[in-house]
Amino acid sequence: MFFKRLLSGIMLVAISFVFIYLGGKYLAGLLTFISCVAYFEMGRALKLFEGKNQNVLMIFGYVAISAYYTTIALSDNIYLPIMSVILTIIGFLFIYVFSYPKYDFETISAAVFSFLYAPIMLSFMYHTRELEYGKYIVWIIYISAWGSDTLAYCVGMLTGKTIGNHKMTPKLSPKKSIEGAIGGVLGAALLAWLYAHFVLVRFLPADFTGVELKLAAVGAVGGFVAMLGDLAASAIKRNKDIKDYGHLIPGHGGIMDRFDSMIITAPLTFFLAALMLGLL
Repeated sequence: MFFKRLLSGIMLVAISFVFIYLGGKYLAGLLTFISCVAYFEMGRALKLFEGKNQNVLMIFGYVAISAYYTTIALSDNIYLPIMSVILTIIGFLFIYVFSYPKYDFETISAAVFSFLYAPIMLSFMYHTRELEYGKYIVWIIYISAWGSDTLAYCVGMLTGKTIGNHKMTPKLSPKKSIEGAIGGVLGAALLAWLYAHFVLVRFLPADFTGVELKLAAVGAVGGFVAMLGDLAASAIKRNKDIKDYGHLIPGHGGIMDRFDSMIITAPLTFFLAALMLGLL
């Protein structure tokens, strides 16, 4: 299992590298696919697609996600993606009203949540890449999400064998410890500092000062919310009594299982990094 997870992780990073390098419509296309799968996985977990004619919500969700990513890839107008989101919510309400009482309020609310949660928040991967110097800054999202997760696991294992661990959320995720969480946050900050110092500063103008400390702070905050994203996705799985969201990625589960921490790290990293570096 370990080597399967490791190989899948290496493949994910390799695919990410290629599409982040290409950027633009290529990255938008990849994120469209990931978002559609995530929408399906979340919708299935929330039982959106069960029963007669429930596939209407599935198809409309796919169309809405594709339309949203098309607007951000083909237009520089920041209001078009916002309008796309608003029209999607109106579309779900249209389905709710004109098919009443086929769908109840909880079902439509779950559909809107499934659309906003992963598809929209993951789009900030694209927005970060499209910033000036974004092809380098975007890796802070990976460092914050996957780096903090790996280091939290390592620190938790180490402290568990030496000084013992204090459970962070024993009823939700018994294996996660406070010591591991602290290690993950500090580790993400350190990795972000090292990345900024040895890689990023080589591509930034000389007048960008304090980049290492600024991005270390972004990494720390990103690492913290990455754990929140992981726990939130786990809470949904426990509420719905499922083990994994899917089986697309060997050793990891589904898209939601692998990208749960990145979902909320991406928008926060975009805004913090862009504001601290004066790119907005």
